[in-house]
Amino acid sequence: MKHIFLLVVLFLNLVMIIKHVCYANYLKNSTINEIFVVSNGWHTGIVIPSDEILKIIPALAERFKDSPYLEFGWGDKGFYQSNDFSLGIALKAIFWPTDSVIHAVAVPRDVEKYFSNSDIERICLSNSRFSELINFISNSFFIDKVGNLEKLNKGLYGNSQFYRSVLDFHLMNTCNTWTANGLKSVGLEIFPKNKITADSVMNYIKQAKNNLDTKYRINCKNRKN
Repeated sequence: MKHIFLLVVLFLNLVMIIKHVCYANYLKNSTINEIFVVSNGWHTGIVIPSDEILKIIPALAERFKDSPYLEFGWGDKGFYQSNDFSLGIALKAIFWPTDSVIHAVAVPRDVEKYFSNSDIERICLSNSRFSELINFISNSFFIDKVGNLEKLNKGLYGNSQFYRSVLDFHLMNTCNTWTANGLKSVGLEIFPKNKITADSVMNYIKQAKNNLDTKYRINCKNRKN
């Protein structure tokens, strides 16, 4: 009986080793796109290499053509752009569907240093999964028939700008739900409606990065340099 138990343990260890080796080979032989999810404690955003989305939305290149990365966040039009907290704006944003905005920020090449005061998680995506994320973000913008964006207020920090979005903000569709929907677009088994807080999104990413049984792996370990 003891020998059977040892054989089972050895077999399970071998399976885990094979999974690690296969994933390492996948990363080594694939084109990997590094993205980041950042949290300031209440709000999350997605940081991506800028090249592809600037091709899809040329109007963004007018402002951000020299930026290697861009951070995108989404939220209620009134509350997100307000410099001062307003209980009335906050309650309206929570209980009634409201207009929304995209916040775009120029980010330098050293993303982790730029967001050194934030919780940050790095994720690696294949080209196909990265394209799905680009589509998700670009489809969140309001773009008129000739390809123009609707600029709103100047952004909150750095080189940044608010733009009109086509989505509605409400209690079950918050800034963190938007980030979760972005993660779902790349194939992760996440339930956006349950991801209302920033911590719920970041905790999910931490767990997913350590789970080799997920359908689409996102850990950047052993990535090709």
